[in-house]
Amino acid sequence: MKKIRYGILSTAQIVPRFVQGIRASQAGEAFAIASRALPKAEKMAKELAIPKAYGSYEALCKDQEIDVVYVATYNKGHYECAKLALLHGKHVLVEKPFTLYSEQAAELFELAEKNGCFLMEAQKSVFLPTTQKVKQAIQQNKIGNVHFMKSITTYPSVDHIAWFHSLDSGGGALHGSGSYPIQYMQFLLDQPITAYAGNATGEKNKTDDQVDLSLAFQNQVLGNIFVSVKVDIPSKLTIYGEKGRIDVPTFWKAKQAILSSKDGQQEILTGDFESEFTFEIDHVNECLQQGLLESPVMTKKITMETVALVDKLYQKWVGEGQIG
Repeated sequence: MKKIRYGILSTAQIVPRFVQGIRASQAGEAFAIASRALPKAEKMAKELAIPKAYGSYEALCKDQEIDVVYVATYNKGHYECAKLALLHGKHVLVEKPFTLYSEQAAELFELAEKNGCFLMEAQKSVFLPTTQKVKQAIQQNKIGNVHFMKSITTYPSVDHIAWFHSLDSGGGALHGSGSYPIQYMQFLLDQPITAYAGNATGEKNKTDDQVDLSLAFQNQVLGNIFVSVKVDIPSKLTIYGEKGRIDVPTFWKAKQAILSSKDGQQEILTGDFESEFTFEIDHVNECLQQGLLESPVMTKKITMETVALVDKLYQKWVGEGQIG
């Protein structure tokens, strides 16, 4: 099997875990890493046993041996780095949030299509074995018709993220964690969001530190998403049906979920793994091996609609003085 060689833009904290996922995948190879400072790239390349290190993102994108570029920069940098890679004819996997603005997302997909490149937003949560079992349980009617979903995601400490409170940098609670539940819920239901509303809190001249969203899906399913860096509440997503519920603790990296029936019976849905990134990477590798330019799971449509939703909410909150 031909190896799919990954070039990584950034030495961010997520990179070692992503590299672990590449190594646990069936066809991936961590081939090169780049930083704007060559010593940083060389240091991480040595620590992670990556063959090549570059002192600029452009130099990595020019490497003809690299098949796909993984963009792991800070949020504002996603657009420029993905564009750079696409202009050099590279397939691209972009960490969430895909871009900060709808116009940027549209431009990237148009560029990918023009250059014949695969482009996908990184959304590891929907590829997890546990997620697949949760979706299967819903499809098998084990909790009956779904009526409501609720997601809670809290990070009581974000001090290690220097740019978190900068709206211009793409910081904030919704940018940081909103894509996970917004897209996870749509994946489980196979339904788009038909209406939404939300509120945020934040300090003056900073971005959001708490977000509460209300969502409506087709078939009269409602959803609620709460994201906060101010309180410490156990993070989980719950799907409520007429015959029971499914609780998925830390759903974006869950190894198990609990299905509880109204009659008191419980079923544990398990899906163990070495790295939660492996299944997403296996999916990308399979798409490239099949010559696909778009993921059939993390589609252009779901990414574009998510970026538009988040973009419009931030515009509303800034305009109303809730944040910014």
